[in-house]
Amino acid sequence: MEEVVIIVGAGPSGLATSACLNVLSIPNIILEREDCFASLWKKRTHDRLKLHLGKQFCQLPHMAYPEGTPTFISKAGFLWYLEDYVSHFQINPRYHRFVESASYDKVDKKWHIVAKNRVSDKSEVYLGKFLVVATGENSEGLIPNISGLDSFEGEFMHCTNYKNGKRFGDKQVLVVGCGNSGMEISYDLWNHGACTSIVVRNPVGTCAYKGNGVTGMSWLKYIPRKVVDYVIVSLAKLVYGNLSSYGLPRPSLGPFYLKDVTRSSPVIDVGTIEKIKEGEIQVVPAITKIEGDYIYFSNGKTSRFDAIIFATGYKSTVLHWLKGVEHLFKEDGMPKKNFPNHWMGENGLYCAGFGSRGLFGIARDAEHIANHIRDVEYASRRL
Repeated sequence: MEEVVIIVGAGPSGLATSACLNVLSIPNIILEREDCFASLWKKRTHDRLKLHLGKQFCQLPHMAYPEGTPTFISKAGFLWYLEDYVSHFQINPRYHRFVESASYDKVDKKWHIVAKNRVSDKSEVYLGKFLVVATGENSEGLIPNISGLDSFEGEFMHCTNYKNGKRFGDKQVLVVGCGNSGMEISYDLWNHGACTSIVVRNPVGTCAYKGNGVTGMSWLKYIPRKVVDYVIVSLAKLVYGNLSSYGLPRPSLGPFYLKDVTRSSPVIDVGTIEKIKEGEIQVVPAITKIEGDYIYFSNGKTSRFDAIIFATGYKSTVLHWLKGVEHLFKEDGMPKKNFPNHWMGENGLYCAGFGSRGLFGIARDAEHIANHIRDVEYASRRL
């Protein structure tokens, strides 16, 4: 099957790219391994999730949120928006297509994609002039290699399998990871009556509240990053004081600088810090080993736990199937170039949603990719 543009992945990145191409009347298809679009959002996120930035930074191209939508959108609200988006732009992903390989044929000057149809159990071959990788940074949950983890007698999971804390009431639960997911899950566990502890190994860059993050994003359009960082950090200090004594040291650099340089997002507090200060949620240092249901920490202390939830990030799996793309991706499956120059490779290869800028970055990638493909197509017709 020969196509103009082949998009791999029907998450927000793939949907946004397809919509932008449809607006420009450029034929495209989406290959998706799951049975639905936005499978990460539908199947692998916790119930209390809300978008951390205001709606103006979380909308996809060519479609704003309906009037009356709250500033901070719930998981359900975002999924309703995506349903409308897919319908409005007539996006029809081909589901159950597990891409096994993709490579560029220099003779044909086309991308050759082999996908297994998981319904028919047959392989399908697609040819395309352009290939957009939209599988994203969060393709697979990452659990660190901890000595003795396989001996743990309780339950452990990546946070993609955590829905809510209902079944953890009165249990001793350890959350590993102090980013936004780890902090939110810790608060949710506490809210459901779990005895919650959280592992904090590195300094935590915190925005005092959600509005703080929105203000900072807006200011960055007009004010130097260094100034915005200073104001945001000052506000956080004013609200929380010095958190080092609670096991939450603050990084020496500002949150937006760290976002640009390390790809790590500042923590938008949902109430977790207050519970830490009140002693309702315990902060513990790095794990050294696990023996049975006992966990040993780097401060020499040992505690028993019933469950461990790893909020330890994700990894890209793009290099499992995409071959010969050293010009665009590093060995870890992330782009070689940093935002905002990460989205374009060679021979009609693009990546959407790999800039560590959330939905705001996804929208930007999709528009750049579609416009570039339009320009390439226009130039080729003039030859």
